[in-house]
Amino acid sequence: MKRPKLKKASKRLTCHKRYKIQKKIREHHRKVRKEAKKRGRKKPKKDPGVPSAAPFKEELLREAEQRKQRLEELKQKQKLNRQKEHEKKRKLEAKKNAAKVKEKAEGKESSGKSKAKTNKLLDKNSKKSFCRELKKVIEASDVVLEVLDARDPMGCRCPQLEQAVTCSGGDKKLLLVLNKIDLVPKENLEKWLHYLKKEFPTVAFKSATLMKDRTMQEQFKKRRARVDLSRTTECFGSKCLLKLLQQHGKTQNKAIQVGVVGFPNVGKSSIINSLKGVRACNVGLARGVTKSMQIVHIDKQTKMLDSPSIIADPSNSALALALRSIIGTEESDSADVLEGVDAILNHCSKQQVMMHYSIPDFRNTEEFLTLLAQKRGMLKKGGVPDMENIAKLLLCDWTGAKISYHSQPPVSQRPPPYLTEDKIAEMQECWNLKNLEEENTTTVQALKYPSPASSIIFQSPGMANGTIEENKVIEEASTWENLETGKEGEEEEEEEDFTESEDDQDDVEEEEKDVKEETKVQVTRKAKLGKQQTSPTNSEKQIAESEHSNSLSLSLDKTADEDDAYDFNTDYV
Repeated sequence: MKRPKLKKASKRLTCHKRYKIQKKIREHHRKVRKEAKKRGRKKPKKDPGVPSAAPFKEELLREAEQRKQRLEELKQKQKLNRQKEHEKKRKLEAKKNAAKVKEKAEGKESSGKSKAKTNKLLDKNSKKSFCRELKKVIEASDVVLEVLDARDPMGCRCPQLEQAVTCSGGDKKLLLVLNKIDLVPKENLEKWLHYLKKEFPTVAFKSATLMKDRTMQEQFKKRRARVDLSRTTECFGSKCLLKLLQQHGKTQNKAIQVGVVGFPNVGKSSIINSLKGVRACNVGLARGVTKSMQIVHIDKQTKMLDSPSIIADPSNSALALALRSIIGTEESDSADVLEGVDAILNHCSKQQVMMHYSIPDFRNTEEFLTLLAQKRGMLKKGGVPDMENIAKLLLCDWTGAKISYHSQPPVSQRPPPYLTEDKIAEMQECWNLKNLEEENTTTVQALKYPSPASSIIFQSPGMANGTIEENKVIEEASTWENLETGKEGEEEEEEEDFTESEDDQDDVEEEEKDVKEETKVQVTRKAKLGKQQTSPTNSEKQIAESEHSNSLSLSLDKTADEDDAYDFNTDYV
């Protein structure tokens, strides 16, 4: 009977101890509160901002807003770069895992053979394979068709290709096909035909854009009543080209192989499809859709060889690389895309671009892209314009068949050094040139053309250099090369990337601090300036010195392009 009483007593003692501890804690909190009341609570100081009485208040506020925008853009660029790096690493890891799973499932083939196969599959997308396939087409073909965009025919000509065909020897011929003639004014097209026919025989062509696929013919017949077969579906110049090729085949007394060659998005595959009458080759807005040689039989006497695009040499100008490079806009970096857009806008008339896109006046490419993104609703979180995607979309418009622009042919006829009079005579042999001119006139008269006012005037960069030989190709670091590297190298790269990203964050934080300090300093300086201007005793030298110091402080944050760009008479939006 005694034991349970002891237990109750122990419980009471523990409760008593708890109560004492709680009491001590309450007393401690009371003391802390009393001390805090005596000291007085320090509220966080609010930013007073720019005083209303200070001179140049509006200018300071504008400068502060511009700096904030710059900082936001920097942060967004850094985020995008990090996301791209992470995505690349994830894709590489996924490919590695897939390759390992395949190796385990098969089990029969050795590791060396499987690696060689993966390298071959990934090698199809490389530039060297493009050059290899293009050389195959040139060697196998009896007639080479160099396809040119009628909007910029000189920029689509490759001197290396023309030299390789003309100096190859034998009876190999070269024809120029001027495609997309419906996007150019009539007078400009006639000038270009007159200019180009003096060097090579040229054919005016307009390929069919909406071609029927073999698998979709039945569905197309069912929906034929609904589909509007407008002028864009029709093809012009196909009869003329087929006649020329058939006549050449008769003179040679054999079946002809015709290679179709040119820079990306010129319309090589669409020409073959329009000659065949069916969608035989894949066509798309993306660059480099055709990655290997494709043979299409048009009739018993003619075979068409579709080839991958010519690779633009990196020594070309930024404009030529933007319009003629083989790398797609999705894979390219944001800096290259923005540089390409800048080059395009610099080589066009500003007023016509504003009229085409219905955009107000702009100072630089960044402002143009922001206005275009706002108009088309391409915005990120917080209403920030998506600069990269809008730039890529603009490049697709200019390389595709959406925008009508034209370039003028050179005033004087100066053929390149590899085109002598004898070579020109050789290339124009075995062709019925009179019949060709007549057919070209009929095609020119049959089409509807845009007016010269609606078509944008464009300054051509001239002939674009291309690489045809494999040895001269400068291959960039591709994915298949990274697949062979070990895990150790990847881990080291990851550590370096993270350190770089942390450094970038530190730089942004430092810039934010500098901006706040500079705004305060500029307020005081400009307030002093206002007082000096009102007081008649101060000399002109002091005012000049103070203005010089202000200009120096402002120029530190601005880039070379942004200096003296802002007009203070205009309102800031």
